[in-house]
Amino acid sequence: MATPVDAPLDPALAVTALEVAYGGIRAVKGISFEVHAGELVSLIGANGAGKTTTLKALTGLLTAGSGDIRLHGVSIRGQGAWNLARQGLVMVPEGRGIFARMTITENLLMGAFTRRDDEVEADMERVFGLFPRLKERCSQLGGTLSGGEQQMLAIGRALMARPQVLLLDEPSMGLAPLMVDKIFEVVADIHRQGVTVLLVEQNARRALQLASRAYVMESGEITLSGVARDLLDDPKVREAYLGA
Repeated sequence: MATPVDAPLDPALAVTALEVAYGGIRAVKGISFEVHAGELVSLIGANGAGKTTTLKALTGLLTAGSGDIRLHGVSIRGQGAWNLARQGLVMVPEGRGIFARMTITENLLMGAFTRRDDEVEADMERVFGLFPRLKERCSQLGGTLSGGEQQMLAIGRALMARPQVLLLDEPSMGLAPLMVDKIFEVVADIHRQGVTVLLVEQNARRALQLASRAYVMESGEITLSGVARDLLDDPKVREAYLGA
């Protein structure tokens, strides 16, 4: 039976009443949010707000105490990160997490580790198209790259997994302004190619300028949400995160 045109579609990623604790400390306190297919959504907040903890729980790197996580309508809570990558949920972690003793090419191939198709080389060329500098240095060890080049490599490695939902954790952290511009350009390009993106970013202004919707996280709770451009003009957001 055909689906009615006006039938609601499940979000690409839906988080409901998510709780995560470290020992006795509640780092994430029952948050709920959604990211729909084709969206670029930002999650902003100060350092220590619980943003990275949230992403680690989504990708199976931390165990959620309660709540649910659904990918395209199917609960994925409790699944391992390797299995989630196969299902299209892929994260670029804070700190990049590249393999320092592997070459650029080897790092990219690790991103395609779960794949069994014959288009890996073509996808690598696409990554090199986004980041020509990586192609120039494809035999160079990851640990010898600059911070910006390592971030390029981390994003490229994630793209090699062919993500349906891409989680980006602080991609601009510690980068020079010109490299920050490059990274945000690439994120926008990835989104234009149809990848659903959840962007966690301390650079609230750039994140809100890039996103369609956004959530504000404070002390483990989501305190504001809405259209990103509206949040740019919200007095509370401006005072807390935009220096105005």
